Amino acid sequence: MKVGAIEAGGTKFVCAVGNEQNEIIERVSFPTTTPEETLAHVFAFFDQYQDELKAIGIGSFGPIEVRQSSPRYGYILSTPKLAWKNFDFLSAMRARYDIPMAWTTDVNAAAVGEASLGAAKGLNNMLYMTVGTGVGVGALVNGQLLEGIGHPEMGHVIVHPHPEDHYAGFCPYHGNCLEGMAAGPSIDGRLGVSGKEIAADHEVWNYVANYLGQALVDYTLILRPERIVIGGGNMKVPGMLDKIKEQYEQLMAEYVDYPALDEYIVLPGLGDNAGITGALSLANQA
Repeated sequence: MKVGAIEAGGTKFVCAVGNEQNEIIERVSFPTTTPEETLAHVFAFFDQYQDELKAIGIGSFGPIEVRQSSPRYGYILSTPKLAWKNFDFLSAMRARYDIPMAWTTDVNAAAVGEASLGAAKGLNNMLYMTVGTGVGVGALVNGQLLEGIGHPEMGHVIVHPHPEDHYAGFCPYHGNCLEGMAAGPSIDGRLGVSGKEIAADHEVWNYVANYLGQALVDYTLILRPERIVIGGGNMKVPGMLDKIKEQYEQLMAEYVDYPALDEYIVLPGLGDNAGITGALSLANQA
């Protein structure tokens, strides 16, 4: 049996076909442009397998509507990518392929991937965070994706400014929320250059680690996950994971117990394939 998967990112789309073991058979990627142009690439890929696909799982950039009771279920909502704002993504897919479909956020899909085959394999309570162009967080609680009146937006929790950091944050909604202070554009906002051009020992990474440590303490106190997995471009900075763990340990101040840090706060086991693997898993469940 074959299933399809889409990891719809704000910068690029990844599409894949996989099997019942959530293994990738074929994978392609292309830039995210307009819905019309981007979906033309999506359709061209999946049309090759149209007679074989049994379901498709979609993990999308957001915010999106995840409540099946809502008339806007399947929509991308108030995204800064204006061409996609209020776009009925799921209906466009269903109009092309009359098969079951799963619909959630890209970070939720990555959480499912890491819990299925990655660094949190077999765990029912875990959290996945990505730190790149933005900050997104997905969580599994008792084996189920955490959703309520919508999906979590834990990347926008408010953080305390580091005493030596005078940056106001780039988030147009909250200023000094986690995303505004720790995502990739915050480096450019402070220093005028991309984080890829900044040395790993630059003080700005200490600020970023502090903000991420603050957020992880909050998530631990609220959700008590068994493991926290952190991916994304900023995590490829040498030493970043260790900086975050140091900040986490200081800020938690031994208030609650948690596993050994080297087992508790970890990098993705699936690397850049966490989201697409999770989308395959969701397709198989569908």
